[in-house]
Amino acid sequence: MTSSLPLINACLNGTAAVLMLVGYQRIRSGHRESHAWFMRLAFLASAVFLASYLYYHFVVLPVQNGPTPYNGTGAAKVAYLVMLASHVLLAIVNLPMVLRVLWLAHKEDWERHKRWARWTFPIWLYVSVTGVLVYLLLYPWNPDPHGTANIP
Repeated sequence: MTSSLPLINACLNGTAAVLMLVGYQRIRSGHRESHAWFMRLAFLASAVFLASYLYYHFVVLPVQNGPTPYNGTGAAKVAYLVMLASHVLLAIVNLPMVLRVLWLAHKEDWERHKRWARWTFPIWLYVSVTGVLVYLLLYPWNPDPHGTANIP
């Protein structure tokens, strides 16, 4: 039995990315309060993603056949591995940065909030978008040596 959690996780990442983009547009338009709400919702989507991701990797995968391998070769495999490595490393760095930006907003320390957000936002967005791409590359777009789709 395959799990639907990879698809759910990709949807949560995509949702977080859209919410971040709307939040960014709201602050650029001078709507601070709606910006704050969209960014809180983006954080909630990312937090639910993280809980689901950890559950999948520590509870579901051990009783399944392990992680899904990427079957591409050559330049496609290199590109996938580079994207995956940057995604994982930036995801690790991103969490404390997001928490810091949210804390500074909570404290209404707007100057430091803006300074941190200038770095945090693009990293958070990159991690969310590449999370969706990792799903797409591992499931619907993953070359299958047997010629069948690899959708969970």
